[in-house]
Amino acid sequence: MNAVIEHKPDALPAETGEGATTILSVISRAASDPSVDIEKLERLMAMKERMDAKQAETAFAAALSRVQAAMGRVGADKKNSQTGSWYATYGALDKALRPIYTADGFSLSFGTEPAPEGMVGVVCYVSHADGHTREYRAQVPSDGKGIKGNSMMTSTHAFGSGASYGMRYLLKLIFNVAIGEDDDDGNAAGAPYDISEWSDAIAGAADKPELDRLATELKAANIPAPALRNIRALWARRVKEVAP
Repeated sequence: MNAVIEHKPDALPAETGEGATTILSVISRAASDPSVDIEKLERLMAMKERMDAKQAETAFAAALSRVQAAMGRVGADKKNSQTGSWYATYGALDKALRPIYTADGFSLSFGTEPAPEGMVGVVCYVSHADGHTREYRAQVPSDGKGIKGNSMMTSTHAFGSGASYGMRYLLKLIFNVAIGEDDDDGNAAGAPYDISEWSDAIAGAADKPELDRLATELKAANIPAPALRNIRALWARRVKEVAP
């Protein structure tokens, strides 16, 4: 199955730099001064928006670097009956990756868009808590044809299969994830540390004493550093939620 993958480049602001707080105070003063020209105020507002956008983009890039450091290979869990090759299903990828990227403020949203006949256009919006979003796209065959060119699916089934295929490959590409069979015959020896149990325990903690108990257990646990950073981020976020 041949797919066309597209990553839409980020639109970089024209102006960057520090001083957002200073500009905000200037805007505040200008807004309260009836003698200030409206066009000048609008230019100041546009500059502040560009600075905020650049800061959000920088935070996005830093977070992406952190989550990729925490992600290892994901084990292949299903065999393609036509080709005999093993691959990682979307479910396997999601189970391994979602706790890691959500702990650092990322969220993913998938949709479809127009594509050439016989293809399905899949788009993924990758958003970060600090406000930046990137778009990733794939055009995947959805003609329902097998490897020998024979029809194997209804049009509805073919659409669903193509969309699922696009989601799976975009998820791998966004976070640069390698699949286990590429290096260890499909074994999950290189899979990332699963933080789901810690995530569930932290989310279920009702108060600060219970979170403190989990923190003590966390110190005694032998957890890889990248995963530990993500667990601590979840813990700190939950502390703020239960704080009186």
